[in-house]
Amino acid sequence: MAKGFLEVFPGLTIEKEFEELLKLTKVSRVTSTRDRSSIRIYLESPRLIQKQMIYDLENGIKEQLFPGKKMTIKIQEKYRLSGQYTPQKLMEVYQDSIALELKNYSIIMYTMFKKAEFIFPEPDVLQMTVENTMVSREKAGELKRILEKILQERCGMGAVVEFTYVAPKESKLRKQAKEAEEAAAAAYGAYLHGGTGTDLDINIPWDEYGISGAKSGASGGQSEENAGGKTGNSEVKTSNAGKKVLSLKARKEAAKGSENGSAGKSSFSGNGGQKGGFSKKSSFSQNGSFSRNTALRKSDNPDVLYGRDFDDGFTNIEAIEGEVGEVTIRGQILTVEKRELRGGEKSIVIFDVTDFTDTITIKLFVRQDAMEDVDKAVVKGSFVKIRGVTTIDKFDHELTLGSIVGIKKCEDFTSKRMDNSLEKRVELHCHTKMSDMDGVAEVKAIIKRAKAWGMPAIAITDHGCVQAFTDANHALDKGDDFKIIYGVEGYLVDDLKQLVENSRNQSFVDTYVVFDIETTGFSPEKNKIIEIGAVKVEDGKITDRFSTFVNPDVPIPFAIEQLTGINDSMVLDSPQIDVILPQFLEFCGDAVIVAHNAGFDTGFIAHYAKLLGLSYAPTILDTVTLARLLLPNLNRYKLDTVAKAVGVSLENHHRAVDDAEATAGIFKEFVRMFRAQDIETLDQVNALSKLTTAGIQKLPTNHIIILAKNDVGRINLYRLVSLSHLEYFARRPRIPKSLLEKYREGLIIGSACEAGELYQALLRGVPAAEIAKIVRFYDYLEIQPLGNNDFMLRDEKSTVKNKEDLIALNKRIVQLGKEFGKPVCATCDVHFLDPQDEIYRRIIEAGQGFKDCDLQPPLYLRTTEEMLEEFSYLEPNEAEDVVITNTRKIADMCEKISPVRPDKCPPVIENSDATLRKICYDKAHAIYGEELPQIVTARLERELNSIISNGFAVMYIIAQKLVWKSNEDGYLVGSRGSVGSSFVATMSGITEVNPLSPHYICPSCHFYDFDSEEVKKFSGMAGCDMPDRTCPVCGKPLKKEGFDIPFETFLGFKGDKEPDIDLNFSGEYQSKAHDYTEVIFGKGQTFRAGTVGTLADKTAYGYIKKYFEERSQRKRACEINRLVSGCVGVKRTTGQHPGGIIVLPLGEEIYSFTPVQHPANDMTTSTVTTHFDYHSIDHNLLKLDILGHDDPTMIRMLQDLTGIDPVQDIPLDSKEVMSLFQNTSALKITPEDIGGCKLGALGIPEFGTDFAMQMLIDTKPKYFSDLVRIAGLSHGTDVWLGNAQTLISEGTATIQTAICTRDDIMVYLISRGMEEGLSFTIMESVRKGKGLKPEWEAAMTEHGVPEWYIWSCKKIKYMFPKAHAAAYVMMAWRIAYCKVFYPLAYYAAFFSIRAKGFSYELMCLGREKLEIHLADYKKRSDSLSNKEQDTLRDMRIVQEMYARGFVFLPIDIYRAKAVHFQIIDGKLMPSLNSIDGLGEKAAEGIAEAAKDGPFLSREDFINRTKVSKTLCDLMADLGLLGDLPESNQLSLFDFG
Repeated sequence: MAKGFLEVFPGLTIEKEFEELLKLTKVSRVTSTRDRSSIRIYLESPRLIQKQMIYDLENGIKEQLFPGKKMTIKIQEKYRLSGQYTPQKLMEVYQDSIALELKNYSIIMYTMFKKAEFIFPEPDVLQMTVENTMVSREKAGELKRILEKILQERCGMGAVVEFTYVAPKESKLRKQAKEAEEAAAAAYGAYLHGGTGTDLDINIPWDEYGISGAKSGASGGQSEENAGGKTGNSEVKTSNAGKKVLSLKARKEAAKGSENGSAGKSSFSGNGGQKGGFSKKSSFSQNGSFSRNTALRKSDNPDVLYGRDFDDGFTNIEAIEGEVGEVTIRGQILTVEKRELRGGEKSIVIFDVTDFTDTITIKLFVRQDAMEDVDKAVVKGSFVKIRGVTTIDKFDHELTLGSIVGIKKCEDFTSKRMDNSLEKRVELHCHTKMSDMDGVAEVKAIIKRAKAWGMPAIAITDHGCVQAFTDANHALDKGDDFKIIYGVEGYLVDDLKQLVENSRNQSFVDTYVVFDIETTGFSPEKNKIIEIGAVKVEDGKITDRFSTFVNPDVPIPFAIEQLTGINDSMVLDSPQIDVILPQFLEFCGDAVIVAHNAGFDTGFIAHYAKLLGLSYAPTILDTVTLARLLLPNLNRYKLDTVAKAVGVSLENHHRAVDDAEATAGIFKEFVRMFRAQDIETLDQVNALSKLTTAGIQKLPTNHIIILAKNDVGRINLYRLVSLSHLEYFARRPRIPKSLLEKYREGLIIGSACEAGELYQALLRGVPAAEIAKIVRFYDYLEIQPLGNNDFMLRDEKSTVKNKEDLIALNKRIVQLGKEFGKPVCATCDVHFLDPQDEIYRRIIEAGQGFKDCDLQPPLYLRTTEEMLEEFSYLEPNEAEDVVITNTRKIADMCEKISPVRPDKCPPVIENSDATLRKICYDKAHAIYGEELPQIVTARLERELNSIISNGFAVMYIIAQKLVWKSNEDGYLVGSRGSVGSSFVATMSGITEVNPLSPHYICPSCHFYDFDSEEVKKFSGMAGCDMPDRTCPVCGKPLKKEGFDIPFETFLGFKGDKEPDIDLNFSGEYQSKAHDYTEVIFGKGQTFRAGTVGTLADKTAYGYIKKYFEERSQRKRACEINRLVSGCVGVKRTTGQHPGGIIVLPLGEEIYSFTPVQHPANDMTTSTVTTHFDYHSIDHNLLKLDILGHDDPTMIRMLQDLTGIDPVQDIPLDSKEVMSLFQNTSALKITPEDIGGCKLGALGIPEFGTDFAMQMLIDTKPKYFSDLVRIAGLSHGTDVWLGNAQTLISEGTATIQTAICTRDDIMVYLISRGMEEGLSFTIMESVRKGKGLKPEWEAAMTEHGVPEWYIWSCKKIKYMFPKAHAAAYVMMAWRIAYCKVFYPLAYYAAFFSIRAKGFSYELMCLGREKLEIHLADYKKRSDSLSNKEQDTLRDMRIVQEMYARGFVFLPIDIYRAKAVHFQIIDGKLMPSLNSIDGLGEKAAEGIAEAAKDGPFLSREDFINRTKVSKTLCDLMADLGLLGDLPESNQLSLFDFG
């Protein structure tokens, strides 16, 4: 007795659609062989199941139910089909399945079947016309048997198969083969008579039948029960590589290689392999002694680079599994690392090799005398063959190749595609890594390839964005003739459609017919109507109904039956469309037609009306379009959603008559809504056609290519990209068609890919008039390779069923191009550079959850020949036109432009030059008196002349305005970078760092001393290092100023280096500073500097690891690292620079420079950023760095708590403060009190980390200037570790003589007599990590620069400017001063602002508990998370506070502040957000709620503060809620 399939196989995981089909399927019996090696399952089904599904089901049963077992699963199908099927109809829907079955059985019969022509001279006779060849005659009988078995036994059709024969056509390949044979014979004759003695080089095609790499399956031994023989468990692979042509010479060499075992005899090999698989021979010499690879004698073979010679056979790396002994591999060297081993006698060379199937690490131990050979053999990027022994490495436990026998040269075996066409094509559709997690090709690599192939131009068209433009521009050298066409693949929204089509100004009292249809699919040209339902509405009332099935004369697809409930038996007795349609049109008469998604329904009616010669041009209303207008808040506009929104009942959805009734109800409700707005006619409705932004954001999108012809087009392109992101972004940046029409000047519009408007319209089968309207909108039409759209063949719902359908669509577009005079261009839709690069896109898409990521279309850049071959189904002249002529024509229409303006456009502030000069001299006179010292005047004039002459004055004035505003509002501003090198910056108030040499000055009588011997002793140091003095004129204490920093560090000796004025504002004040830029420059003239976030190494590594884990594949780390290199740099998101502001000059338009957008496309923020990464445009527009920093915020809080002026009241020469960097005495504690910490610098910016404190211990600073130098060391790269630290510990240098800041180099070299300009150049090179040129080293040696100094310069990777270090230390010193003299204020400010891991529970419940937790954290210090490391740091500060005798108060929920600690009665009360789990917003909620009076209960506390019950319970456990009861309810016991 038959059972349901899902009953027999209940544990099988099946896709939902397939599962529905299998619910109808019965299993009649299951049989197996005695050894259970084969199981046969007999199915019966009333619905056809395509053969690929059967194969997938076989594989699924085997893999899911019998994993790891060698077993064959065969399914034998039998169908009980409806009366709608005839043999002819069956062949139409089942032909591809039969072909697939034949392909797995016999490639010859498959070819016969595919080439045959089919007719049915009688209903039950299938006549096949095949070529009259010996093979066809021989195989015809067997093919007839198989086909009749399928038709009769499997499908229950009483059909017979007959053959007719026609003369064979001479195929293109046969013709080529014949010509090649004739050419070979002629050449061979000439060779015999000429006696040249040279090798022949004659091309002969391998493929006689155009079948590449396919094997014919065995025709015998097949079960009579399975017509097709082999099933889905047997994989048949057919190469599409095209013609394989090999010269006679090459064939001779190939034959030799085959004899030597290099032709792939190993089952583990790819294109080659060593005979017999893996060899496990040991390396023994002829005399029997073991030969170590460190003593290998080099071979006489010139190809041997290292070691000895070996056979050329190789094994693909992916085929090596485990320790299989000695193997030979070939590949490209990716990375090379060399390390000298202890003792110095040997080195280890570790390098990764890939053959692009996988990667393996090679480990080679080499004696020093052999290193020269190894260095020549192991070169990054070279191709080599290597023979060695596979071993599992003891350290990383991965398979590696060691005991290397030899390394030989190897040719680059990767695909070296070249474009050999005389005239090259142009690619007009190309995506880069900026294409939103879609493209994986570097734009520079794409351009380099196009240039190498000789293409004259290429278009860059990323999805919705243009961020690759700047890198593309940098790929070209100056004067390069190659043209980059700048464009975008946009998301077009058609907002121009009218609400009413063909309006005749009918009123709502006129007659309307509301109808719906059900069909067998989506295309009117390929699918049929199966039901029509309609209701007639007159004056708002339903007056008549029309309902009927329509016999489609084809079987109804299963998916449609599932959706509608309509099956073949329900329509078999109904009339066909030629009878029904005239009746329906008569029912409609002159009525206005109403439908939901009317284009679909009326498209079918119009198509069949045209076929039947019936006129059909009604007025049409679409309730979807009306719903978008009247119900703008809906997220979707499907019939059931709209019906629910207006209160209309919808039963039996997807039945025409019921859907029509529901649509009529919706229409009546819409009429009521229109009448409420005094709208009575359809022309009045049409007047409302303009969509709102919200409406546009909900419309469907189509892809569109937009190319910039010239600079006008570039600006319009940037405008469109900007508006698509700023106004219309909804999941993707949308471009309304109306906006595109408005800004179309200078643009070329292409129809794009299959997601384009034209292609989609053709798929839907829209009427010819609509197609014509669409085509006219575009400047050129686009077609693409068939493989690009191959995914449609896998979609059962698609109207495209086979390759021929795809060809027909492309041919239709070519025809439309001719018809409307539009050039048709063939494009690749490039997403990766080469075919093998698809793995990167596969991984990226898998990371985003794409289910079909492993079925990548061939979206690579193709040569002209490849594209001509791809479109060979067109007429020869047509193929050349679409591939070459038209693409070049479009390219010629585009001018060679730059994506960014080359000119500098600083903002203009009126009289900025004079204003800056006045500000500086006013301040100088206020400090130095009426008669300025010569050094002050000279420095001011030198700087001002340089600044003003180079146009930089405006930048100083901008910075001055921002700093003065911040100071006016009570916040100090710290300078960053080398701006403190400028005395003009000091005098204008931008920085408090005075760059003059150390000097004394009297604030009362303006006495000054720059030149005394006492002062000169402190040259190169800081003024505050000097001893105190009183004024010899007036007796008042003298001020000590100056840090001795040369101006040239900032702007260079020519004064033309671009100034970079970076400012550290308080984090609390940063947003106000940003807002103030709008006050300075005007609204709309400032933008946040944009950034582009790309896939980083770690994220890419995670994507790749997850990809292979999900597929149960394990990859070595070296292979993952190889794949990482192809995935990094792919754009993920956009953002904003933390403090960067781009300033647009008045009179300029931002679109002239860059598009703009919201950061991360966040439509809820008002922030607007540049679309380009700000680095790309900082040479055009001024960028201000207005950064937020904790130090100014902390100083402001200290000022509020103590009342002292941080500038006037805190001396920079306090001995107590200096002692913090030497010991703990100023804190009146010992190191033992604070866990052994020797210094009092904990919690002081710049110096509070263990690393910085160790530097202090090592360098033993005595002066403020020493701290500046230490700050320079700590911020540099390779300046301290392995450099200055070594020199100081050895006694070679001191903190005063070692290189600590970039300025040190220039000043020192000048002091040694070197030329100023060269000294500056050397400083710039060293600070950027570029090292020293040989000629520079020679000059330095010549001028007496010691060797250790040159050695130090060469080690440096990055250096800090002295001015930056001085500004940081000044801020740190002020905080340190408060730590000594205002300790509670210091701790309150530190815990409020700088503490990132503070925990009330761990730190505020007493010193004993703290010490317990601290000991635990220190014990686990190596395994702490980042958050725990922050907590440990804060614990140490709390420990220090306790040691100094200060304690915490318990939190009082009525007095505690949300985020700030308070000093109350000589103790610290923590903030509310110091409680674990209580964030800033929740803390503010508690503080606000407490203002409204006491809490009545915990329930009241939760309700008023909105905190969770968990947090409430935690606070209660900590004793912070006192004796609050659980709830407000009173009980009898409360009165007891």
